[in-house]
Amino acid sequence: MNDGFDFDFDLDELAPADDASAEAVERFWSGDLTAVTKHHIAPDRSRGYVVAHDRTAVWGAPGAPQVMAIAVARDLQQFTFTLETSHHATVPFAQNWLVERGCPPAKIAQIAKGYLDPADDLTLQVEQQIRESGTRYEVLDTYTSDSGPCETWTLTRDSQADQVPVRLFLEEWDHDAGTYTVREGAFADVDAARSWLEDRDGPLPEPPEYRYDDGAVLRARTRAALARSAGTSAIPKTGPAAPTPVAVPVQRPVQGRLL
Repeated sequence: MNDGFDFDFDLDELAPADDASAEAVERFWSGDLTAVTKHHIAPDRSRGYVVAHDRTAVWGAPGAPQVMAIAVARDLQQFTFTLETSHHATVPFAQNWLVERGCPPAKIAQIAKGYLDPADDLTLQVEQQIRESGTRYEVLDTYTSDSGPCETWTLTRDSQADQVPVRLFLEEWDHDAGTYTVREGAFADVDAARSWLEDRDGPLPEPPEYRYDDGAVLRARTRAALARSAGTSAIPKTGPAAPTPVAVPVQRPVQGRLL
């Protein structure tokens, strides 16, 4: 599902509206991208949104995010366009970035065929939560590993959490089964989350809001409203398309900067 340079944005007769868009075009090479999901605003296609798998990420720094979000706005009166791109560790965070730029959540939720499928309803629930969260989560760090283990995680700070505000979203891939899971973990601070990532000495701590007062698990809250077609990992079912880097140990913050 690769649609060429502009992913069908029809930019041939238009000029970049600003320096940032011109620079983005210079960096943009769709031959290395495969569209995972996309949406165009009808009827004049004045805006377009794409989530894509960036196959070049495996050649970059170890752990680099492999999902790109692309937003294009076309001004047909001025014959100009703006182009924005942003890298993310997982599809839901890329979708969230696009939703914040005007894309309807339901329109960008439908995923192309050929990618890993969500393994369970909880995965769908957590993905929907991220996709529709607005500016709730401040992303602190991400890491993607294509081998040993096959996973990606996003470390965030939850502005709505009264307790354990540092939230870790862990996506794990099972290529043999053709599925993946997404889980949310809750920690008091960044150091606690990083310690868990390094040691994996117990299950991922669930957020306190996952439970009712009587101890019943909250997971079933939205299952009836979710459709399985609404989620798919950006990782192809056949695995990475290029040689994969060796995962390096998770690094702790240095001089207050998250690495």
